[in-house]
Amino acid sequence: MRISEQIKSKLVQAFAPDVIEVLDESEKHRGHAGHRPEGESHFRVTLRAESFGPMSRIGRHRAVHLALGPDLVERIHALELDVGAK
Repeated sequence: MRISEQIKSKLVQAFAPDVIEVLDESEKHRGHAGHRPEGESHFRVTLRAESFGPMSRIGRHRAVHLALGPDLVERIHALELDVGAK
C-alpha cells in the first residue's frame, strides 16, 4: 500500500473526518532534501473533523502524528497539515 493510502486510512480510522485530502507533492520537491525518485516523501493533508474542535493547533498536529504512528511518520520527509474542526 502506498504511503498516501496509509496516511488516509489511518486518519479516517482515527478521526472519521468530514473532509480529508492527502496530496503527494513530492515531485514539487525534486532536487531538495528528502526527495526520493519514486516519490512518496512530501505530503499535504487537509483534514476537517468534529473531534478537533476543542484542540489547539499544536494539539491537532500532535493528534495527527499520534494517529499516523512513529513507523509511518519516520518514512515521511515533509508533512504539511491543514487541520481544523468541522
